[in-house]
Amino acid sequence: MNGLKALATVAFLSLTAAAPAKAQTPLTEGIQIGLSTDAVSITAGFSGADLTIFGSLENPDPLVARQGRYDVIVVLEGPPKPVVVRRKDRVLGVWVNLDSETFENVPVSYSVATTRPLQDITEPNGYKQLSLGASNLYMQPADAGDSPATIEEFTAALRERKAAAGLYSENVGGVQFLSQNLFRATVRLAPNVSVGTHKARAFLFKSGLFVKESSAQLEIRKSGFEQSIFRVAHDYSFLYGVFAISLAMVTGWLGRLVFRKD
Repeated sequence: MNGLKALATVAFLSLTAAAPAKAQTPLTEGIQIGLSTDAVSITAGFSGADLTIFGSLENPDPLVARQGRYDVIVVLEGPPKPVVVRRKDRVLGVWVNLDSETFENVPVSYSVATTRPLQDITEPNGYKQLSLGASNLYMQPADAGDSPATIEEFTAALRERKAAAGLYSENVGGVQFLSQNLFRATVRLAPNVSVGTHKARAFLFKSGLFVKESSAQLEIRKSGFEQSIFRVAHDYSFLYGVFAISLAMVTGWLGRLVFRKD
């Protein structure tokens, strides 16, 4: 009798302990990133650099991780600025600017690092919905009344120009998992990278499906003598202009004295 009572007690306790477990919902995967530095100082001789971004997955599924079905795409996006794209044509043997298109809020730089080629991670429509990748960035024309064909032509030219200047780049394999939940990404800073606040974004995919995004900020600024000139030019633009014109006049006058013919 006591044995049956003990068995019933154990069964009751087992059911009681199992009930909360069934009520618990599975934890959702997440992603977090951290920059190796939150500020980069550049000088006139800056020739570009690689920026390392570390990150981790939150609540990853061990089986999915072992099977390599987690993918991460990391983007370093520069501050948005208006850009004018001009088209040159030959007129009477001379190249002249005939047409132009102005785009608003265009990232000055866009560096991408991925675990695998983009076509192997998810479908093209997924990138379009996330506006992820240089080819999927929406370039907003200042004049929405222009024909779609014209806007498309100038948009393609803008992307090509950015890529040719090294400002829009892609590093396939630039994201590497160090363990099941830790990863490291390497993105490229172009030699002509713009100063200002840049945004790092990390996108987590699971078996081709987008899961979550995380972001952090990076400040790029000039240093040394270049920083002093940059600050004066922005804080005292009128005086800087007067000084620049005066310096040009004095330089020209001295040049005439040195190279004049007696």
